[in-house]
Amino acid sequence: MILVIGATGQLGGLIARRLLLRGEAVRVLVRDPAAPAARALVKAGADPVPGDLTDPASLRAACESVQGIVTTANSMSRGGPDTIDSVDRHGNANLIDAATGAGVGRFVFISALGADPHHPMPLLQAKGETEVRLGQSTLDWTVLQPDTYMDMLPMAVIGAPALSGGTVTLVGEGRRRHSIIAMKDVADYAVAALHSDGAIGKVLQLGGPEAVSWRDVLKAFERHLGRKIPVGFVAPGQPIDSMPEMLAGLLAALETYDSPLDSSGLARRYSVVPTSLDDFVHGVVEAAGESERARTA
Repeated sequence: MILVIGATGQLGGLIARRLLLRGEAVRVLVRDPAAPAARALVKAGADPVPGDLTDPASLRAACESVQGIVTTANSMSRGGPDTIDSVDRHGNANLIDAATGAGVGRFVFISALGADPHHPMPLLQAKGETEVRLGQSTLDWTVLQPDTYMDMLPMAVIGAPALSGGTVTLVGEGRRRHSIIAMKDVADYAVAALHSDGAIGKVLQLGGPEAVSWRDVLKAFERHLGRKIPVGFVAPGQPIDSMPEMLAGLLAALETYDSPLDSSGLARRYSVVPTSLDDFVHGVVEAAGESERARTA
């Protein structure tokens, strides 16, 4: 039995479904069994168990008879009373304790590139603390540190306004290069690492097949949409009315460094076929077109 934490989220859902397709017995921790995402997973064959990272007793019950755990959960997509401190710091500590007490064999933690207990960004600090805690545990752990997800920031900053005919706002010059990676590739790495003894005790830094800039992302959308996209630039630190402060701050931080990664060796080792930026954008634009055609039919 594999327990997936965060399965009702985008990445966790991909991982749970990949495991189910392999014929694995999958248990998913859900806060609301009636939620559409939870019901869809149950329909796909997952076994739901009620619980929450902030509830240690529920985690102990969820970990019973479990051989492996994959967790993608974080506070960023939860909102409400959930915080980095309650979920990413103490919640993950609760999960590690519950897994240890239940004798769980394998534990795969989806962290983030740059995670460090001393990082100035609270989320990366909490993830770094979780990595340290895992390293000090008796679990057979693997940490995945993916670079920025293609499906998240690039879509929020460029994809969404481009598809809707709006104006793209870039913080800084948009020339810094990062090895953005598709979520589906991270899901493939997670499933492969869960079943690989060679991944035990390893921190795997994951990136896409190429380091790209925001300008590269913009050009890819222009190429596949067949039109120019209006774009404006603002200086890092300058408030942006149309953008949440946290997002603007993250974009400003990304303008201070490059993060090129050569993950080709890892891709070969774990049999992952990396998704290029061009292929990703092509898929997004095609899906948007199909959705629009269905809506107007």
